[in-house]
Amino acid sequence: MAGSRASVFGEAEDFQAALSAEGVVGMLFTGRGQFRARLTQVALKRWRLAAVQEAQSRIAFIAVPPGRVLVSFPLNGGPSPIWGGVEIHIDEIVAFGPGERLHARTVGACRWAVSQVPEQRLADYGCVLGGTRFVVPPAARWRPPRAATKQLRGLHGAAIRLAEARAAAITDLQAAHELEQQLLHALIDCLSTRSEKETATGRNHRDVLARFEDVLAAKPFLPITEICATLSVSERTLRECCRKHLGMGPASYRHLRAMQQVYRALRKGGPDAASVSEVARQHGFCGLGRFAAKYRAIYGELPSATLQRASNPGTIAL
Repeated sequence: MAGSRASVFGEAEDFQAALSAEGVVGMLFTGRGQFRARLTQVALKRWRLAAVQEAQSRIAFIAVPPGRVLVSFPLNGGPSPIWGGVEIHIDEIVAFGPGERLHARTVGACRWAVSQVPEQRLADYGCVLGGTRFVVPPAARWRPPRAATKQLRGLHGAAIRLAEARAAAITDLQAAHELEQQLLHALIDCLSTRSEKETATGRNHRDVLARFEDVLAAKPFLPITEICATLSVSERTLRECCRKHLGMGPASYRHLRAMQQVYRALRKGGPDAASVSEVARQHGFCGLGRFAAKYRAIYGELPSATLQRASNPGTIAL
């Protein structure tokens, strides 16, 4: 085993940074209250495994790394993220192929598992076991037999428990290799059953939202009408995509995204930090009074308090 880590997070930014290894390239937190999450990660020679426990609602934008397949399933009967607009139930598994981009949204607390496995190794091993060509669709979900699911969950859980017991590495390379082989066998058993592949409409909507993220990153202040023209979709289609995948309309998503950017900029603080008004303007907010009220409704304090606390650690902003 190359390494393992179990971490409890009290800061959303740290949690997002840790999940970057699992393909998360952006995360918008939509829940209120104190942030708290637990993440256990295991890195084998070819596999990556993780178990995630979250308490706050969020929307994650994910890009599956090249040459890898991302597989996820719920843990311990709890709710799982909504992957690409599709709710995943306790007895189901979802997988996305290399390079696929999607949003994964949570509504309240959830617990879920995620694995990354080399696509070619999965295909080769699947062919050997099944005797036929083995291909994982770009996006699909499965409801495997209970025995196959139990085996996969058991192996995943055993690796996670090792990490949580602070076992930094398995020194026996043969044991690590055998664990990878067992995981591969169990996963192929699960993915060899009939899958429910993503529809053409679902794939198109997922693509629209991935390109929407690209536009927001490049031109964050572009009017929604011009964004739709850039994406070659109607406003109605964009709203439909956003409602299903993000749980809100495009304007609300962009607003919360910009507000989170302001929050993070103010939290950096420092003696040379820009003023609240400057930061707000940089992210497209005009009318400081109205902005401050909306900011307080989301973060529980005025933006000036966030900046003061960051610039003067240990002080209480009044």
